[in-house]
Amino acid sequence: MIRENGLIIVFTGPGKGKTTAALGIALRAMGHGQKTVILQFLKSAGSSGEQFVRNVPLIEVHTFGAGFFKPGDDPEPHREAAAKGWKMAEDIILSAHADILVLDEISHAINFGFLSSTTVLETIRRKKPGLNIVLTGRNMPHDFIEMADIATEMKEVRHIYPSGQTAVKGIDF
Repeated sequence: MIRENGLIIVFTGPGKGKTTAALGIALRAMGHGQKTVILQFLKSAGSSGEQFVRNVPLIEVHTFGAGFFKPGDDPEPHREAAAKGWKMAEDIILSAHADILVLDEISHAINFGFLSSTTVLETIRRKKPGLNIVLTGRNMPHDFIEMADIATEMKEVRHIYPSGQTAVKGIDF
């Protein structure tokens, strides 16, 4: 019955690969003629390499971010951008105008207080049958992990950052 109802998938944890895993699902779905909508929270347009999929058939990408946010910044532009993204997410969740919906970095939008965890959970629970939802981001709230059919924690085993290296274009963004 899961196939008919659709899956809820979570990619979380401190390691690399959460968005990359979600993109892999989108590309695989495209190979089966399925439509994916990717909503990126907290990322601004053109800020990441995954923007190439904007030109790929059956995959839509929408960014809802006001750039990098750190505590102490004015939260209002970020809150407004997240609200716009969530409005689009709600429309897709309740209408199932896609086969797969990726909510990229949604955990950050929730953890920074830009979106209500309760609202997001309640809406996802009301999703149309057949819609698969993929949620990504570090520190995914526990309730989302419990709700998921599949939850994967990306664990960093070794990384270049502790040696002072910065993010690598094409690998990290």
